[in-house]
Amino acid sequence: MTAAAPLEALPPWLKAPWAALQGARQADRFPHALLLTGPAGVGKRRLLEALAHALLCRTPRAGGWACGQCPDCRLLAAGTHPDLARVGPDEEGKSGEIKVDAIRALAGAEGLTAHRGGWKLILIDPAHRLNTSAANALLKTLEEPAPSTLLCLVSEQPSRLPATIRSRCQVLPLAVPPEAEALAWLTPKTAGFEATTLLHLAHGAPLRALELANPERLALRDRLIKGFVEVARGQRDPLAEAVAWNQAEPALLLDWLGGWVSDLLRLIPELLGSSGQPRLINADRAGDFRALAAQVDPAAGHRFLRRIWRMGASDTTNLNRLLLFETWLLEWARLFSPAAGRHPR
Repeated sequence: MTAAAPLEALPPWLKAPWAALQGARQADRFPHALLLTGPAGVGKRRLLEALAHALLCRTPRAGGWACGQCPDCRLLAAGTHPDLARVGPDEEGKSGEIKVDAIRALAGAEGLTAHRGGWKLILIDPAHRLNTSAANALLKTLEEPAPSTLLCLVSEQPSRLPATIRSRCQVLPLAVPPEAEALAWLTPKTAGFEATTLLHLAHGAPLRALELANPERLALRDRLIKGFVEVARGQRDPLAEAVAWNQAEPALLLDWLGGWVSDLLRLIPELLGSSGQPRLINADRAGDFRALAAQVDPAAGHRFLRRIWRMGASDTTNLNRLLLFETWLLEWARLFSPAAGRHPR
């Protein structure tokens, strides 16, 4: 975690949940376990950083914010505070799981006891990566909470957590902010980029949009969209294009792919005479998708999109990336083959 910053440095949409957490603390209603949920890029981890500093600081300022100067704040800034523990996937393993040994290490007296006499914070991130044994071990800890110990779980996919764990946590959901508020914060930070396009590509999550303001990543997106369209037109071999797709991480590419197909399907009613202009994720490529929308069968397109969504919601850690991309692109090409049929014009 980085050094504490003024409260004003929190994005504006995080100030209300921050105030709620501080209010619960002042009323002595703070939970022993907190589960932060919401889409990637809305600020779950920024909020927890602020909370960790607030709880571990010995001389907090008005509003509960850390002073940034006391010995505990200096330990936090150096990343060496003994009462802040992080638990995540095994860095040496290939499964991407949080294993039971990591949770068992916390269950002992040393793991749950504050060394400096204040709070003990344990951050489990991403919590949905807990394997079955680790989840069971964590459940035992949640059932017998230690005093002044806060377990902080973070997850973009809380449905993958056992219901027994979710029920023992106070859930704090964070949603994407209103677009106007998000753009007011994002635009000054993305000079040289179209902030609205970035925000739409990030599904409204401003911090994720800020990460997308990267020339190399946007150039990769442009190249992959070009190949995606050319495969549909029969101008590009799907297997050759899969090699190019192998430059991207599966989770990112599946997100992009879902957006491309969603936009294409949104344009079909427009071509059939439905009123209104659809809201597109990839409005900058509307021309390409509009042309393809005239050729694809809507039912087949929706089936393809559902398979993308199901894959996007699953664990892609151990997938054979090239095989996955070949499968998607071959199926995509078949949607536009003469045998696939066309919707009525």
